Amino acid sequence: MRFVLALVATLFIGTAVHAVQPDEVLKDPALERRARDISAGLRCLVCQNQSIDDSDAPLAKDLRLIVRERLQAGDTDAEVESFLVQRYGEFVLLKPTFGTHTLLLWLAPALVLVLGGIGAYAALRRRPQPAAALDIEEQQALEAVLKRDEGARS
Repeated sequence: MRFVLALVATLFIGTAVHAVQPDEVLKDPALERRARDISAGLRCLVCQNQSIDDSDAPLAKDLRLIVRERLQAGDTDAEVESFLVQRYGEFVLLKPTFGTHTLLLWLAPALVLVLGGIGAYAALRRRPQPAAALDIEEQQALEAVLKRDEGARS
């Protein structure tokens, strides 16, 4: 029973862990929600696999503060993201934008599948084909050669 309770407690404690400190939280709940939505889509430049909302890195905290400052200054969500992209590059976005400069990034998985399919098809076509069955005349000729070969060995 204790094990089950510990397991359930672990599941509930492990959800929704954010690194946002109480001193960062905005007083306006609508602005705070917007800040959380924006920061959930921004990459921590130190951790690289976490959003700034989930990272404890000092740079992530600085980015969270910048997001909140820009929102308080009246910027839209798009303007805040644009500001951060101009400052840190598109790498700061967890989901890169679709454009000509990221076309290869977005199309690479499909390209790999197509090229892999072409390679598999070519490999299957180059496989040696099984020999066709001998007709009666060829079978008789083969048996004659084998008998002659046996007679020469003995």
